Amino acid sequence: MSRTFLGLPAAPPRAPRSTGNLRGSEPFPAAAHTELGNTQLRRNVGKATRTIRDKRLAVTGELPDWEELRSAGAAVKADVLARLPELLEQFEAAVTARGGTVHWARDAAEANEIVTGLVRATGSDEALKVKSMATQEIGLNEHLESEGIAAVETDLAELIVQLGHDRPSHILVPAIHRNRAEIREIFQREMPGVDPDLDDDPEHLAAAARTFLREKFMRCPVAISGANFGVAETGTLSVVESEGNGRMCLTMPETLISVMGIEKLIPAFADLEVFLQLLPRSSTGERMNPYTSMWTGVTDGDGPQEFHLVLLDNGRTAALADEVGREALHCIRCSACLNVCPVYERTGGHAYGSTYPGPIGAVLTPQLAGMHEQSHDPNASLPYASSLCGACYDACPVKIDIPSLLVELRHQHVEQAPPRGEAAVMKAASLAMSSAKRFTTAQRAARLGRVLGGADGRISSLPPPLNAWTGSRDLPAPPRQTFREWWDSAEGRGTIDEARRESRGGAQ
Repeated sequence: MSRTFLGLPAAPPRAPRSTGNLRGSEPFPAAAHTELGNTQLRRNVGKATRTIRDKRLAVTGELPDWEELRSAGAAVKADVLARLPELLEQFEAAVTARGGTVHWARDAAEANEIVTGLVRATGSDEALKVKSMATQEIGLNEHLESEGIAAVETDLAELIVQLGHDRPSHILVPAIHRNRAEIREIFQREMPGVDPDLDDDPEHLAAAARTFLREKFMRCPVAISGANFGVAETGTLSVVESEGNGRMCLTMPETLISVMGIEKLIPAFADLEVFLQLLPRSSTGERMNPYTSMWTGVTDGDGPQEFHLVLLDNGRTAALADEVGREALHCIRCSACLNVCPVYERTGGHAYGSTYPGPIGAVLTPQLAGMHEQSHDPNASLPYASSLCGACYDACPVKIDIPSLLVELRHQHVEQAPPRGEAAVMKAASLAMSSAKRFTTAQRAARLGRVLGGADGRISSLPPPLNAWTGSRDLPAPPRQTFREWWDSAEGRGTIDEARRESRGGAQ
């Protein structure tokens, strides 16, 4: 076992490291501005998130102990992080004892090299894929392609994204930004052997994908999966899904390779009882997942005869060392926070520029990849991609306090970022306010700003760099008279004397 995963640092290390697809391409504000102009995307995302949101509220409302379940899930995840080194050793021993092979990957580069080597050892130039956020995080598909290995996504939404040369925009529904007419066009253009008369009926689109994938399932000798949960007690892994493609990948190939983030552990098999109630209700709005697959090592003559588990760090131990930020590692990837977020609903997932979009992505990506190596790092803008309305916390099945984490990450960014114009403004304000004479002079000088005010007495546009303020809010025009000037005037003295007389007259 690699000791890197047990010798947890005292503070998050922020040296450059290979993080795969975690790093954004441009700051969120610029990307969001572009996405807001895509009206079709906004319609697609808005309709889908509202549908999932309503289904979730219906099925969670059926349970009288829903809040107790949330508390139980949060307690289990907190327990896991409190003794993660111990549970990782127990998990490794249990997997190994049941015929599996455990590999440890410190970052995306190591994980990709391990998986590539394992696929090559099977002699195949193709690998089936079960939908996996961990493999997206490390950019596994792109790495395999660069090595001459085709990774075939078998989840319908992931297949749509892959064939469309696109990027996922949602944790649960990667193609949420596509409508069925767009999907039909993608299938006709990219899917080998598709019926040229294929229409956009959802049932027909699903049947076309099923026909395309069936031949892959029957002949491909190796599959790659993630894991929703890993049970330290027994060495069992679990994948939950809705289409049956995962069940095919987990049972038919000779070799199975699973990539799992080290935070996905739960201590005991009995803990699944909590999470198999929380996850489907929070993700798809269902009482239970149509397919819940579990496997423990290797069984002679039944299922894959070779099983490899890649345990992935990729910034998780750094996040674990942050006493506040570690709460982001509680995430069970349900996407409930995305479906209630007003920012995500309007911008979609691509604006976040990372594997993990939405509120959880705004806290998880900076935690895993860091946001301080460069002053222009796009990840540094993610904690600001929120209105802090708190809807994400109310929806989270394991009670991650995402708004508080966002505020903490903003604080860290401000504290560690190089000095900017704001610091100079604050210094000038401090100098002016430390002297009555200077403060009076500054107030009189500020009256010049009245020329910028409109008929309504508000300033709606200022020149750079002050336009950053008026770009999102109006500024009241300075008053004609300062309070000090009013106080010293005859009008002010008369008003004050009258108020004093009324006060004395009303006293009993």
